[in-house]
Amino acid sequence: MKKTKQVNNDGSRLKVIPLGGLEQIGLNITAFEYEDSIVVVDCGLSFPDDDMLGIDMVIPDITYLKDNADKVKGFVITHGHEDHIGALPYVLKQLNVPVYATRLTMGIIENKLKEHNLLNHTKRKVIKFGQSINLGQFRIEFIKTNHSIVDAAALAIYSPAGTVVHTGDFKVDYTPVFGDAIDLQRFAEIGKKGVLALMCDSTNAERHGFTPSERTLSRIFDTIFHEHPNQRILIATFASNVDRVQQIINSAYKYNRKVVVEGRSMVNIIDTAMNLGCLNIPENTLITVDQLKNYPDERTAIITTGSQGESMAALSRMAGSAHRKISITPNDVIIFSSHPIPGNEKAVTKVINELSMKGAEVIFQDVHVSGHACQEEIKLIYTLVHPKYAIPVHGEFKHRKAQAGLAADLGIPKENIFMINSGDVLELGGENAQVTGKVPVGTILVDGLGVGDVGNVVLRDRQHLAEDGIMIVVLGLDSGSGQLVSGPDLVSRGFVYVKESDALMDEARILMTDVLDNCIGRGCSDWGKIKSAVKDSLGDFIWKKTKRRPMILPIIMEV
Repeated sequence: MKKTKQVNNDGSRLKVIPLGGLEQIGLNITAFEYEDSIVVVDCGLSFPDDDMLGIDMVIPDITYLKDNADKVKGFVITHGHEDHIGALPYVLKQLNVPVYATRLTMGIIENKLKEHNLLNHTKRKVIKFGQSINLGQFRIEFIKTNHSIVDAAALAIYSPAGTVVHTGDFKVDYTPVFGDAIDLQRFAEIGKKGVLALMCDSTNAERHGFTPSERTLSRIFDTIFHEHPNQRILIATFASNVDRVQQIINSAYKYNRKVVVEGRSMVNIIDTAMNLGCLNIPENTLITVDQLKNYPDERTAIITTGSQGESMAALSRMAGSAHRKISITPNDVIIFSSHPIPGNEKAVTKVINELSMKGAEVIFQDVHVSGHACQEEIKLIYTLVHPKYAIPVHGEFKHRKAQAGLAADLGIPKENIFMINSGDVLELGGENAQVTGKVPVGTILVDGLGVGDVGNVVLRDRQHLAEDGIMIVVLGLDSGSGQLVSGPDLVSRGFVYVKESDALMDEARILMTDVLDNCIGRGCSDWGKIKSAVKDSLGDFIWKKTKRRPMILPIIMEV
């Protein structure tokens, strides 16, 4: 690797502080701090794990940013995917700073801000590729890249301590469907001037070779439309993959089909892309779902959300016969134009099975290309940029570890490759780099309108209820004497079916009566002690009888 010279005029060091995104796919947010300035790159969400019952989404904890709010100069966004912008509306309510992004990315962000009534309260600036902005001690340059969404950007982050190149999510696509190819020349020019560190996308770092061009799918879609001239065609893909939508529409128009777009997120993004000129739809090609009945199957195609098996997405509702206006028939051909995100495989398989049981033909293979760089593209970026330090980002540990191996193969010393974790404070200077501390990080759970009001204790209760159910013990005590005047009555939910467990419930009721008589007979008037005695004795009894531990909730009423 070419030796890089770095200039550091005053001895201050650049801090790179990931606040999320380094242990998983999603939740991407990284703070760059130099003296009195902080710039934040991306602000994404992640989707809940299976054990996060009832949770809608997960957003990052920005305690560090709030504690240093006077330093934060703005959010700089690489592209418009949920794992990079989804948390912005929630975070901007706590930290009102400007947002900088390219045009389609900003268009998608503005849709979100409208939903949260933040549009008029948030300063926004659309940045062109090649343009730079000054934010405190930083200068940020947007560099053209390719991804599975239009207007994706890499960032050159200039500071007095040196330059950091952040690729964002990217691939090298020499024949993109829309716009120009990745600006490799600019990467090389920045590399020649000296780059302190490279933060590179790791998602496909385990895959050999190159990622195919998005344009290669054009022939595949044409073939599918050609081979199914008498059937209705439904294609499920990511709402944000505007280039994929463009190719589907091109094939539908070529084979004289009208196109219906179904799914709220899909409709919103396509409207935004059309308004910004990022999507070219021939006149009279789009029709509404209500107009679908006016055309025969062989004249229609439906582009829909639900490629990941999301329960409320349009395709899942069609598969479950819950969609109000579209019913699946044996004359349908359904194409999944995506790969399941890790963890979604069961949900996708469930939808495929439901569609197949309705007689539809399902096509799942070879109708997708990734939006992330494989090994040879990652090596190309490293070779052009010549970084002194490598900081693999965007992916699970195994993905980042694979990139670390590539960096070592390219000649970067192992001590200059940093496998940092969320919360680590990595200080970079011309002479050395090291992790010098940690800042508070974590996740905030969003449940309906509640943000952060569901924590670990509530989640544990939900898991407990889901696993073993609940037993409620209701009793009435005389307000004067403290004597038992009613109950104990036992109510079971999610534990056993009461009508078929009379013997168990009768035994439990007798036990509770004995426990209460014993407590009250000894003059115990402390309701807390009475409740503890009920919980302990009933819990032990149920465990011996059933080997289950339902939640036990004693309720005492004063009569």
